[in-house]
Amino acid sequence: MNLNLMKRYHLLLASFLGLVAGCASPSTNPIPTPYPPEYLPTVIALTADSASISSTETAVVSIPNILPSITANPKITTTPLATASATTIPGHAVAAVQITSPGPMSKVVSPITLKMNIITGESKSVQIDLYGEDGRLLSRNFKKGVPTSREGVPQTIKIPFEIRAAAELGRITISTFDDAGRTQSLNSVRVLLLSSGLNEITTPGNPSEPFRVISPLLKGSATGGVLSVKGDMWPFNLQSVILELIDPEGKVIGLRVLAVENIDPQLFDTTIPYKISEPTLARLTIRQDDDRIPGLFYLYSQEILLNP
Repeated sequence: MNLNLMKRYHLLLASFLGLVAGCASPSTNPIPTPYPPEYLPTVIALTADSASISSTETAVVSIPNILPSITANPKITTTPLATASATTIPGHAVAAVQITSPGPMSKVVSPITLKMNIITGESKSVQIDLYGEDGRLLSRNFKKGVPTSREGVPQTIKIPFEIRAAAELGRITISTFDDAGRTQSLNSVRVLLLSSGLNEITTPGNPSEPFRVISPLLKGSATGGVLSVKGDMWPFNLQSVILELIDPEGKVIGLRVLAVENIDPQLFDTTIPYKISEPTLARLTIRQDDDRIPGLFYLYSQEILLNP
């Protein structure tokens, strides 16, 4: 065998032995053994479930918390209903005696806090009376020097009282007077008097004069012994409405009584005969009594010049 052929033989033999040794010796980084074919469906299913759970958790985390929070002491919030309030009567003047508190049938204990708006006459005096259900006088206050204003002057006064029963009906009556001492305006409110307990104050009544005189006009005049009176009224009850002409000495020189058949708003048209010997500045008064407690409930008036 020649020398070149011998070298090629040894080279081939060495390569073959190295290949056999490489196949027989273990690798330091072996390739992972693939899953057996029969386990592949399980691996795919688990992988799909894992992906689904991961995406669901991500979605839940991204959803804002819209559930209501629960407090330890939940409270119910209520929206108060609109309270009823009195409105003015179209065409009627603001009442000369407005009782702003207490309102009709308020429950009151002693002393009553009376709030009012007063248009006084030339006397600048106001009288406040509290009557029990049988008409007895429980309290009387007399205020002098109340300022005069066309819009009225706010006034507040305390009315103490004592009653024998646990409760009874009462009436607060407020009067104003002219310079001759004649009643110029009078208004009232009924209340429930309590011997003990707490006040329960209702809203005030109508702020307008319930009676209106269309004719004669304010500071008007009449002749011939007969005064024609036209107007409209919102009666308080079915008690008669009494029209009077009162001279400066307080003497009644003319009278007319009107029957009231219902308490609906109504017109009246009547005459009052009078007899005088000289011109007289009389006061035309229109009044109505209380139908629950003895005494006067309301009075409206205006001056009129009467001629023989």
